[in-house]
Amino acid sequence: MADRTGLFLIGARGGIGVCTAVGLSALQRGLVGPVGLVSELPEFRALGLAPLDRFVLGGCDLRAVPLVAAAREFQTRTGLFAAGLLDGVRPDLRSIDRRIGPGLAVRPGPVLLRATGARPPRASTASSAARFRSQLRRFRRAHGLERVVVVNVASTEPPLAPDPAHATPEGIERLVRRGPARALSSGVVYAWAALQEGCAYVNFTPSPGTELPGLGTLAGRRGLPHMGKDGKTGETLVKTTLAPMFRDRNLKVLSWYGYNLLGNRDGLVLQNPDHGAGKLRSKDRALRSLLGPNGLRSKVQIDYVPSLDDWKTAWDFVHFQGFLGAKMSLQFTWQGCDSALAAPLVLDLARFADRALREGAAGPMTWLASFFKDPIGADEHGFGAQFEALRRYARSRRGPKARIKRR
Repeated sequence: MADRTGLFLIGARGGIGVCTAVGLSALQRGLVGPVGLVSELPEFRALGLAPLDRFVLGGCDLRAVPLVAAAREFQTRTGLFAAGLLDGVRPDLRSIDRRIGPGLAVRPGPVLLRATGARPPRASTASSAARFRSQLRRFRRAHGLERVVVVNVASTEPPLAPDPAHATPEGIERLVRRGPARALSSGVVYAWAALQEGCAYVNFTPSPGTELPGLGTLAGRRGLPHMGKDGKTGETLVKTTLAPMFRDRNLKVLSWYGYNLLGNRDGLVLQNPDHGAGKLRSKDRALRSLLGPNGLRSKVQIDYVPSLDDWKTAWDFVHFQGFLGAKMSLQFTWQGCDSALAAPLVLDLARFADRALREGAAGPMTWLASFFKDPIGADEHGFGAQFEALRRYARSRRGPKARIKRR
């Protein structure tokens, strides 16, 4: 049997999960091309990344709707998929759906429950974590998987208040087993459980994850790669490409205001101030890191506009000063299908993380910083410099041979 890797999605029935499932199946069947996949660029072909037909997709979600129904609903709302595409992948979606189990609900809050329509059972954090670990073990065994990469694409959680227990693996395990629940979130429990089960972990959300010192240490102890957080797919991608241009031309940016309109479930969740706070911080942090405070006024706003659904619109206004004090401006509008922008990056991250597992890499995969708004272990936020780090990684590891660690 060919060497196979599991891709386990947290939030598998959401927009990103649906697009990832449809996209992976369509790629495996040759129904679509690899446009949008960074890992398919010529400079990464010599890395020996696992072919996409070696990946088995599974996951978990608070939503109980069947994956085929979730895909039809997404198509009705967005009109994204080409005619006949869902018919072509429907058998695969049914198979994937059988590999999706119930998600965790640690302090979910009414906004998240309303957005997902979930009614999670009352259960202790310890029992929920044990159930999730059991899901990962069954997924691995049932499909004869050599490795598993867990990617969190669930809805954004509220920021987590600092707690001394977050500093060590022992402290986090104590919280998982005995609480208090207020010091935890679903994202932290997912990350802890995934690392305990020997999986690579990627946090595509702004929710807490392996940036917590205790989880980072645990990954190091277990010899596991991890990375996050908050996938960089749209407005921030443009920001982190343009900001170095202003900096390197010695043009002083005076103000940078961004206004985001989003209508999907993520937008519904983010309209809640508690859930939106982490997202807004990660979107603004990169800009200040690249341009410095230096009198810069900046603001990011996200508004929920249901009629837009997954088609996100972002408008940015940049006011800057040039030679002789001349004040000038730049404006741009970004319109894109949020989930269609994210899904190929999820597949990229799975392939790169699988490569890291095969070579026995441990700790943050800093060479993947260009995929994230708030990359763990990487101080550079400029997209060009981040992408060059990925190129350097590829040049240093050309060739298909890599040590495979059995877990």
